[in-house]
Amino acid sequence: MTALPRLSLGLPVYNGEEYLAESLDALLGQSYGDFELVISDNASSDGTEEICRQYAEKDSRIRYVRQPVNIGATPNHNYLFEVCRTELFKWVSHDDLYGRDLLLRCVEALDERPHVIVAHAGTAIIDGSGAVTQVFDYHIKTDSPYAPERFLSLLFEPGGDDFYGVIRSDVLRRVTPMNSYHHADRTYIAELALHGPFHQVPELLYFRRDHPHRAERANPTIRSRCANLDPRRADRLRNPAVRLLGEYVLGFVTAIQRAPLSTRERQQCYRHLWTWASSRARARGERIEDRAPTATPEEALTVSAIVAGQEGRGR
Repeated sequence: MTALPRLSLGLPVYNGEEYLAESLDALLGQSYGDFELVISDNASSDGTEEICRQYAEKDSRIRYVRQPVNIGATPNHNYLFEVCRTELFKWVSHDDLYGRDLLLRCVEALDERPHVIVAHAGTAIIDGSGAVTQVFDYHIKTDSPYAPERFLSLLFEPGGDDFYGVIRSDVLRRVTPMNSYHHADRTYIAELALHGPFHQVPELLYFRRDHPHRAERANPTIRSRCANLDPRRADRLRNPAVRLLGEYVLGFVTAIQRAPLSTRERQQCYRHLWTWASSRARARGERIEDRAPTATPEEALTVSAIVAGQEGRGR
């Protein structure tokens, strides 16, 4: 391994003792070895710290940091990127599994395609025992050379797993740091996609574990999910549900404003966003996202109004 590796792996964890060792074994056993693994322990109260220190003693590629208090999942994720100085970066999860060639194939894809900014691989869901329960058919148009098409595809399809791809660090530094409102990961990926295309390695190499303690299951409401991302979001007065939803839409608006787009591309992205928000407003009585609380008519109309204002400015 060189003095400064090409790739940093950032692993945020809080009370992850159940699956942590298995995930660390999968990461440290990768066929591509030119990486550092930075673990940020969010003040875990279980056996996470002991496991991390044991692995760090055995492998010099591991750098272990323990936060003095639980700062929330979002600040912990952002911290990991802030402390890394490598050419490439990838967030990794303490409970997922990784095919042996995942890092190699993703780095190769980026080396072969200088215009691509994110490389990821085929994804499957596994259960607590590691058995595959579902294989995803990735058909999001993140590989399109046209930014508005990539943006449109991500608006109407969940693209959260691209968050766990290998990403060019210089592009990550140009996007808005990840926030903690409802579905902030989706706006984050959308902004990334406005900076360049993604590439999906046609091999099943990433295995996302679904279990009762996974953040999405342990926090089934918008309020609890956002509070998990940042404890400050638990304050109902400062962060009412309409704000958590409104910031979600504004996140897309900010992505369009900040991205390196032509005037025509920017206007088209605003139109796509208006179409998306309008469809949510029309579905006032339905759930906005899987397992999320129903939006009130007022909330849905607020979302629509936010985008309408930006659409007017973009013309």
